[in-house]
Amino acid sequence: MHPRMRGVLLLTAMVVVLLGLWAGVAQAQTSSPPPCGGKIASGASAGDPCGDVTGSSADIGVEQNQATPTSDAAGKNKIAINVTWTLVTGFLVMFMQAGFALVETGFCRKKNAAHVMMTNFMIYGIGVIGFFMVGYALMFGGVGHIANLGGTNPLTGELSAGGGGIFGTKGFAFGNIYDVGVAAHFLFNLVFMDTTATIVTGAMAERWKWSAFCVYGFWVSMIVYPIFGNWAWGGGWLAQLGSKASLGHGYVDFAGSGVVHGIGGFMALGGAMVIGPRIGKYNKDGSSNTLPAHNIPMAILGCFILAFGWFGFNPGSTLAATDLRISVVAVNTMLASASGAFVAMLWATNRAPFKKPDPGMCVNGMLAGLVAITAPSGFVAPWAALLIGAVAGALVIESVLFVDKRHVDDPVGAVSVHGVCGLWGLISLGLFADGTYGAGWNGVDGTVKGLFYGDGGQLVAELIGCAVILAWAWGGGYLFFKVQDKLMGIRSKPEDELAGLDIPEMGVPAYVDGDGMPASAPAGDGSLAPSPA
Repeated sequence: MHPRMRGVLLLTAMVVVLLGLWAGVAQAQTSSPPPCGGKIASGASAGDPCGDVTGSSADIGVEQNQATPTSDAAGKNKIAINVTWTLVTGFLVMFMQAGFALVETGFCRKKNAAHVMMTNFMIYGIGVIGFFMVGYALMFGGVGHIANLGGTNPLTGELSAGGGGIFGTKGFAFGNIYDVGVAAHFLFNLVFMDTTATIVTGAMAERWKWSAFCVYGFWVSMIVYPIFGNWAWGGGWLAQLGSKASLGHGYVDFAGSGVVHGIGGFMALGGAMVIGPRIGKYNKDGSSNTLPAHNIPMAILGCFILAFGWFGFNPGSTLAATDLRISVVAVNTMLASASGAFVAMLWATNRAPFKKPDPGMCVNGMLAGLVAITAPSGFVAPWAALLIGAVAGALVIESVLFVDKRHVDDPVGAVSVHGVCGLWGLISLGLFADGTYGAGWNGVDGTVKGLFYGDGGQLVAELIGCAVILAWAWGGGYLFFKVQDKLMGIRSKPEDELAGLDIPEMGVPAYVDGDGMPASAPAGDGSLAPSPA
């Protein structure tokens, strides 16, 4: 691209950002928060303008803790609408599994395509079983009534220490909680868990031994994700930082920048560090080789499927179609995805080693914007969503290059997209939450406000959450993979890795030629291709 054209594009991006900032400052100075945190609540009346306040998975059992009456037709219809909304958005999130499979497989080499696809496929089967048997109870065993889903059988078991919740104790394999509200809540949170579990498969792709992967699938779905999820969304100690330590509304994470993406991204970092880089990735002098993606169109298609599924991920986290904030959440989600992709395109065009609008970096830019807006999507204005996504689009590229220089081989950029930009999402909530939503969140009076709107304690709570994610996911993940490697080994044989894992581990190739012979081979697939830089 001509230097003058690059300058024009960068100037355009700067103007967009400055206009957004100007609009945001003007809004902050002239607008006042609407009542009830911006929610148009069902059951409102002149004497009770807020009515029944609905909440997301982050504050179920914390705001009202009362079952919604179902004796009248209006109440039954409200519950039916909310249950349908929660299930349908859960189905959208489940479809994201196809998007992850296409992105990761497209970014990897063809000789490993069947193996990468299978890790994305079977993490679903393994994760569902683990979360049903153990994970859901540890995460939500103490949330109480699931009111806006018609729950009448409360989850009332929570182990506490020092006055803070640690993990749930009721609901293992749905024992004693055969309930319509619990069932809808379980399905929605199950597919969130599956997203976390899938993130790690990208960072450890092309050299992960199948048996070791299967053990990991149960570990993440039964222990790692649920316990942190309890601290954040199950009424645990992180959520209580507001009510007990006067830090804003405690740790707030609307749909999971931290709970889902941060945990997945930093557990992926621990795994990638332990398993080591792919053969041929780094030279003896420390320089890096590019191992080219075998199907960029597949990866781009997968990215769009993920972006589509995100409209279940974020708006669905209200667990209530009767919470009309869903339109703001959806718009914020779309804006952040667009600005993330756009800024990533500009950044790659002007950044070595790319110097072109690299398709892979644009895909990761869109996903980075989506990850970053996931936590603040319910609490920020659209201008802020645009800015949050834009920062993520640049941040993800710098993070990918930083991680690569440290000889951590992450074939799809999972650590940067989900881990680093997940933390940025939490920080951005602590900065830009504007007080128009979240009344009573985590049992704290008032709406959720960030530093720029008068509550620095909210930012502190988010930073504490970031630190816990690093310790629990990165530190705990590194320890888990180290122990697993000692006990059973986590890496495939070198000869299998060189030949491709499809035949040695899966027994079938992903692609065959006209004669039915494998179309993938260690030679000619870019396994030792030089860096484009």
